[in-house]
Amino acid sequence: MNTGSCIGISTMKPYCRVLLISYKRSSVFGFSPEKFNDVITNNLSKFHGSRSRCCKSQIVGYIPVIDSNRRAFSVSNSNLGQSRVVGTSCRVNQSKGGGGRRGRGVLVIPYVASDFRNHSTSVETHVNEQNFERIYIQGGLNVKPLVIERIETGHDVVKEEESRVEFNGSSVNIDNLKGLNEKKVERKVSEIEEEAWSLLRNAVVSYCGNPVGTFAANDPSDNQPLNYDQVFIRDFVPSALAFLLNGEGEIVKNFLLHTLQLQSWEKTVDCYSPGQGLMPASFKVRTVPLDGSNEAFEDVLDPDFGESAIGRVAPVDSGLWWIILLRAYGKITGDYALQERVDVQTGIRLVLNLCLTDGFDMFPSLLVTDGSCMIDRRMGIHGHPLEIQALFYSALRCSREMLIVNDGTKNLVAAINNRLSALSFHIREYYWVDIQKINEIYRYKTEEYSTDAINKFNIYPDQIPSWLVDWIPDKGGYLIGNLQPAHMDFRFFTLGNIWAIVSSLGSPQQNDGILSLIEDKWEDLVGQMPLKICYPALENEEWRIITGSDPKNTPWSYHNGGSWPTLLWQFTLACIKMGRPELAQKAVALAEKRLSVDQWPEYYDTRSGRFIGKQSRHFQTWTIAGFLTSKMLLENPAKASLLFWEEDYELLETCVCALSKTGRKKCSRVAARSQILV
Repeated sequence: MNTGSCIGISTMKPYCRVLLISYKRSSVFGFSPEKFNDVITNNLSKFHGSRSRCCKSQIVGYIPVIDSNRRAFSVSNSNLGQSRVVGTSCRVNQSKGGGGRRGRGVLVIPYVASDFRNHSTSVETHVNEQNFERIYIQGGLNVKPLVIERIETGHDVVKEEESRVEFNGSSVNIDNLKGLNEKKVERKVSEIEEEAWSLLRNAVVSYCGNPVGTFAANDPSDNQPLNYDQVFIRDFVPSALAFLLNGEGEIVKNFLLHTLQLQSWEKTVDCYSPGQGLMPASFKVRTVPLDGSNEAFEDVLDPDFGESAIGRVAPVDSGLWWIILLRAYGKITGDYALQERVDVQTGIRLVLNLCLTDGFDMFPSLLVTDGSCMIDRRMGIHGHPLEIQALFYSALRCSREMLIVNDGTKNLVAAINNRLSALSFHIREYYWVDIQKINEIYRYKTEEYSTDAINKFNIYPDQIPSWLVDWIPDKGGYLIGNLQPAHMDFRFFTLGNIWAIVSSLGSPQQNDGILSLIEDKWEDLVGQMPLKICYPALENEEWRIITGSDPKNTPWSYHNGGSWPTLLWQFTLACIKMGRPELAQKAVALAEKRLSVDQWPEYYDTRSGRFIGKQSRHFQTWTIAGFLTSKMLLENPAKASLLFWEEDYELLETCVCALSKTGRKKCSRVAARSQILV
């Protein structure tokens, strides 16, 4: 076929309205353009609004447009013979006569054959360009029966109907449900687990009739939920794992695709827009009147990219958690087709482009502001916090597994490998402290000007806090919270250390040392409720200077030394990986005694975690989900092995310095080789 087809996309935010422009009477996507001219023209005028509209169409593929106004790419001599056309959107009529749904003429292209990725106009060649747009899935799995028109010749059209199954009242292609239709795992559960499952299901948020996430908290007595009635990306991860481990994948798939759709939005705070790959911190499903009507309503997604957050901080960890969850979905369900989709591949690359962008930093660790992760308030973690580095390392390893390697991605994959190698060395060599390392720092010389300097970051020995001298055990150690020039944050941050174990960011010896320290300092880090988010708390003048006298982060409360039950699932995963499940069982049993009685709080206060947090929400969803996920992981350790990473010795032996053509090949990796391969 020597004709082509042009597709033009308006530069507005992604809606279920797509313009198809006829080009030399082509039918490359499986339909005759003349039939749709009127429908398309009518719908062009309806590109408007500021939120994502709900529709029941699927767009399983991605179409790049290489201009900030409107450009098109043409496909000629294409093999894209199997295309599908769907034309509905999700509208709810709430008139007095009864509810109902009505369709609007909308043209979408829900599927593009897999060889599209290898076409010369593939998106892979344009990922580094700033001016391109994308179309993402909207409406989940609930689509109308699909009828395919396949062009066999220039004149003959053969219609065929795909095999379908009934799902939630609609016909759905079986291929889209692989890994999702499996029979739910039947298992005996305790009364507390039954209560937890009931609460978790009650917290599910639906968008156009499809589950897309869970509320951050679902306390019926809370009259001022603030943003706890939203779906947070980081908060949903334990919920997603609980559903996946229970054989329920639909909600996770919908969540991944809808948050991917939101990634494409324009984000602006005070006339400035951050990078394209930024994922939202959260989103809220709102029901609004349809086009000014008082009788018809529609669902819209209202995301928050940080423009409404306290301090207006971008959620750096959201994109990293999204990539980690995407891998987990494929590992548990076996549905790897999702991560191979062109739009999903592009979403991964956009996140990585933000993280791997060249800057002024001399270190491979990711530089972020305060409050850009789980600790989302001012707590002195700006710079290179361990939590972000551990999640960054995991996301890089996930991406290396999931990215399809071709001419458009080979440079990105090489950059990932180089960054993984440099980051693992950097964290293992400079973040690790034990009794020997602290003694070494205690004897540091300062003001060294040399490539052979031992005290590379010019750390002053007087920075060693007095509490650490007596607290650090003879056996074991941990990764410090932050490292910058002339500054080491010696606080123990639980999530960063646990996730370093899960991702193998730490060496096997270091990972074992972290668990040994937690066991040795159980009363400090676990106490009466697992687990401390950080230890110790900032107090007195240090609290006033670092937190700005934050009334929510008072000593031993909230992020400042509070106890967070949601950390149970990460701790369980780390313990199973290191062959220490008894530690996780001990922590879960401790939490099980109190969580239900205390109505599933968000966090606990006091040095031992004895009191429910003074501003803690009840029925906190990730507290519930973290408990359930921990129980299921302990009952089925084989599933846990799908969620963590083993040591990659081949990666660790690769050093970007060896690739350098300059004469400056001085590298401290050789001297520290014993710290890497243990």
